[in-house]
Amino acid sequence: MKLFIQIFRGVLILTSLSGATLLAQRGAKVDGNLKSLAIGETKTGSGPESPGTGLQGTRNELYHIQQSDTLELTFTFAPEFNQTVTVQPDGFISLRMVGSLRAAELTLPAFTSQIETAYSAILNQAEVNTTLKDFEHPYFLASGEVGKPGKYDLRGDTTLLQATAIAGGLTDKAKTSQVILFRRVSEGYVETKIINLKRVLRARSLAEDIHLRPGDMLFVPKSQFSKIEKYIPTGAMGMYLNGAKL
Repeated sequence: MKLFIQIFRGVLILTSLSGATLLAQRGAKVDGNLKSLAIGETKTGSGPESPGTGLQGTRNELYHIQQSDTLELTFTFAPEFNQTVTVQPDGFISLRMVGSLRAAELTLPAFTSQIETAYSAILNQAEVNTTLKDFEHPYFLASGEVGKPGKYDLRGDTTLLQATAIAGGLTDKAKTSQVILFRRVSEGYVETKIINLKRVLRARSLAEDIHLRPGDMLFVPKSQFSKIEKYIPTGAMGMYLNGAKL
């Protein structure tokens, strides 16, 4: 009987040690995942968000308020302050009794928070609901050697090749092996990417037929670029479009 009790106690001890080891391993794994998330990693293996995610990322971004947008402000506990405002060309709006407030480039939640802060000085409960009533519809720009350069509505999922067709197709002078896509990635900077549309057309290399995002600009040159930086200031785009960097 004593031998049986000793064996039973030994099994319990081994089981406890195994459970503790398993919990420690799980704890280490969870701790490692938390550290990864803390530095900006995701399950797909991408690192911290950077300008480089502009052309490659698939993350859906919140809408950012733009000039000429119309916003409806509804105050939950003070309906007499309800108002409809329009974002001016300078990016500001004029609010009743609190003056001007910058709205451009802010998301709706961030803008709502600023409104509530501004009105908290005169209202006990400055709870506000912000609704986007009217805004500039998504668009893309096409320039260079396309049939009809200009600004076009971005209706649904559109690839670069489809965009050139919408813009009247490519001209006979088009350098289709070096079509440039400009995409804004931060305030004052755009990301550039050279796409070989010739290969897309001939070899059906759909991996290079990038899907456009609102505000993208495609430029089809008529001669080959010697060099183009991956990230350039927004103001430098004109030099490429005018051929100064050819």
